[in-house]
Amino acid sequence: GALGLHGDEEIIEVVELGPPGPDDLAEEMEDVDFEDDGADEPDAEAWDSEDDEGVEDGMEAQDDSEVTFSLHSASVFCVSLDPKTNTLAVTGGEDDKAFVWRVSDGELLFECSGHKDSVTCAGFSHDSVFVATGDMSGLIKVWRVDAKEEAWSFEVGDLEWMEWHPQAHVLLAGTADGNTWMWKIPSGDCKTFQGPACPATCGRILPDGKRAVVGYEDGTMRIWDLKQGTSLHVLKGQDGHQDPLTCVASNQDGSLIMTGSVDCHAKLINSATGKVVCVFKMETVASKAPIGEGEEAESNSVESLGFCNVMPLAAVGYLDGTLAIYDLSTQSLRHKCQHESGIVQLLWEESSAVVYTCSLDGAVRLWDARSGKMISEYRGHSAEILDFAVNKDASIVVTTSGDHQAKVFCVQRPDR
Repeated sequence: GALGLHGDEEIIEVVELGPPGPDDLAEEMEDVDFEDDGADEPDAEAWDSEDDEGVEDGMEAQDDSEVTFSLHSASVFCVSLDPKTNTLAVTGGEDDKAFVWRVSDGELLFECSGHKDSVTCAGFSHDSVFVATGDMSGLIKVWRVDAKEEAWSFEVGDLEWMEWHPQAHVLLAGTADGNTWMWKIPSGDCKTFQGPACPATCGRILPDGKRAVVGYEDGTMRIWDLKQGTSLHVLKGQDGHQDPLTCVASNQDGSLIMTGSVDCHAKLINSATGKVVCVFKMETVASKAPIGEGEEAESNSVESLGFCNVMPLAAVGYLDGTLAIYDLSTQSLRHKCQHESGIVQLLWEESSAVVYTCSLDGAVRLWDARSGKMISEYRGHSAEILDFAVNKDASIVVTTSGDHQAKVFCVQRPDR
């Protein structure tokens, strides 16, 4: 808990005593003032020469990453790390390609070939035996990681999301026709859960492995019993959202669910009763922004959300760049952390009150949810970050971007 108590100077002292080199030090000191520190940065010359070439805002000039994976030839939409060893990443992109590669050096393990549309979903099974890749047209392929070969494939309607079961070789996916599909892998035994006749926009299997929560474009949410194939709870009308759902999350024991929507509301739901516990609203944010065109005020939405494992906190990331930290015990806003541009995704560290955000300005930021202060910031992409993953011990962040690259950042933190 030292971080919340000390000022910046204390933190910098701690870093100076530790082994990190000048690079790491510069990263830690970004919020002090990076430019003044340029002289101590070994790449200072590269900085200047690139700036002279007119790089926008020096976005490309600074690269804090350790490894860059650049086999994609278009925007890279998604990334997942293998849960067992955290040594492999899978990325999918607009070039209709997916790759499995080593995080340590960016070395390609194998290509997940045969997709015919943008690969928007990719992930490893809970034991890292399989990796699944899904493209927008609905072609889903599953690969055996050790054999590097295809084990199963299936075609559904337009794919919205895809997720592995937390304990079994079972794959869940939501499609634009409102269906949620469930397959046993590699046998392909299949079950479908029919939602309303509109896209199943987001979904999550609850930690008990027996239920899944699915959000829909019409603002409704359903909790499904995976075994029975029945809907346990339906939230609609006043209990549901006014606009499409964008994201769902659950806390560690699955007792609480949170849903986020284009309507800028985040709802906290008791998963056992299906009742809304409270609604977090952010109505004032969009209207504060200077309105250029008529629709400008409408452009805010909840983009990502998640629960902290070690404190009763939840984080909600908004398209207008607000990161809101809510206190679940008092159901109140605890901190507002403002970003210059929209938040694409957020993730909590597994065992601390640190939340990571990636945003349209191409940076990854770490925030201390107790103090609401930014811990550090990592740059290296020349376009927006579209997805990212954090490894188990929170030492590595892997990002994907519109600049056709995936990058691996080593996260040095003064408090550990």
